[in-house]
Amino acid sequence: MGAGISTEKCKNIDEIKEETRTLLTELLDVAGLEPGDAIVVGCSSSEVADHKIGSYSSEEIGEAICETILDTLKGTGIYLAAQCCEHLNRAIIVEKQYAKENRIPEVNVVPQLKAGGSFATACYKHFSEPVAVEGIQAAAGMDIGDTLIGMHLRPVAVPVRGSIGEIGHAHVCMARTRAKYIGGERAVYKKQ
Repeated sequence: MGAGISTEKCKNIDEIKEETRTLLTELLDVAGLEPGDAIVVGCSSSEVADHKIGSYSSEEIGEAICETILDTLKGTGIYLAAQCCEHLNRAIIVEKQYAKENRIPEVNVVPQLKAGGSFATACYKHFSEPVAVEGIQAAAGMDIGDTLIGMHLRPVAVPVRGSIGEIGHAHVCMARTRAKYIGGERAVYKKQ
């Protein structure tokens, strides 16, 4: 394997899967997502493995987190949107159906371990019809390892605190979104 790509077997892969499932379930419980919505996930497998972001891409960790998220989302109608690393300008890997339904133009790139990241590469492999797009407005998000997913969330993001703060060694930050409040002090709002 190339420089910056892990060749070691991950010793705590089951723990990483459980932490991923726990946090995603907690996010889904409060986010109020509907079928057709997307949850954007950015993931640094390097950070999960206790290394500096971008320095230790782990195919095994990317696969484990991707598979766990897809399994947790199965049957919900909610799409996974995988953020690539900065080498691909933080493009998003989505199912072609999601891109078409939301009229998001495709771009031509296929993520790799060191140009896109292990998580986006795993998602590209596991999606039924993967495509890359330049941006979306996801209804919720999970940032594993401080990958900066905010640019892919709807305009008003609300932090969501999970029962745990890390997956492996990576800091996790989650958010749901809500509609903007408009109209001023006399306006009446729906509960969100």
